[in-house]
Amino acid sequence: MFVVMKIIASAIVIGMVTEISRRFPSYGGVVAALPLVSLLSIIWLYVQGEQTATLSKFALGVLWGFPATAVLLIIVYIALQNSVHLFLSIALGGCGWLLFLWIQGIVSKFFRVFVS
Repeated sequence: MFVVMKIIASAIVIGMVTEISRRFPSYGGVVAALPLVSLLSIIWLYVQGEQTATLSKFALGVLWGFPATAVLLIIVYIALQNSVHLFLSIALGGCGWLLFLWIQGIVSKFFRVFVS
């Protein structure tokens, strides 16, 4: 029952963001950029009894993924501005996202060597 409640609440949020975006694309983008999914996930984890350490690690993981997500969105934006088909734009963005995460991991390991 709890899983169904989470799905319904999450679907309502997505539906609201989509409707705002349909009427006011720029405002919809701002609302979509809000950390709604992250905050909902943290709340659901908390309600399910997860420890603060787990919530903290989750928040750090979201921060780790943020720069790559920005790269994905920049690629999708540029591709769409250049009349690239939506699904190809998303695929290119996904590839850029994966590449950026890979590079980010290498850079992170590189700096850890010099920090220690």
